[in-house]
Amino acid sequence: MENSTQLASRFREVLLNGKWIANTNFRDQLSHVDWKQATTRIGSLNTIAALAYHINYYIAGILNVFEGGALEIRDKYSFDLPPIRSKEDWDNLLNGMWANAEKFAAHVERMPDEQLEEPFVDEKYGNYRRNIEGVIEHSYYHLGQVSLIRKMILESEG
Repeated sequence: MENSTQLASRFREVLLNGKWIANTNFRDQLSHVDWKQATTRIGSLNTIAALAYHINYYIAGILNVFEGGALEIRDKYSFDLPPIRSKEDWDNLLNGMWANAEKFAAHVERMPDEQLEEPFVDEKYGNYRRNIEGVIEHSYYHLGQVSLIRKMILESEG
């Protein structure tokens, strides 16, 4: 089983700087997307902005627990993206996501390995390891969507 340092490294790979599994990461994909592309809807798919918000929503919610707060996130609110109407709005979303990702990874890295097996908030949510691995897997899932939607948008722009 992976220790805290290894989990933090995997988290950073998918969000911030990795290329190993997917040959890309969120920062790489989203740094090439402007606010208009981020809000472009392709059929019934989520927008890139909605997916970025969704991932950051869960990172921020679990980070809140890491920092001593309550688990306040709810699935039904995870796509409640505030309007993105400008480059500034898009940049604010991304900057918040990168800041939360850095803090999340740092918390995981500093976490004693024993804590990984402790219950996360309540036993019904599993342990810390399960939640951290869940964020990593969830992020890879949506990274694939972002990558495909971005390709579809670029193709439509010709």
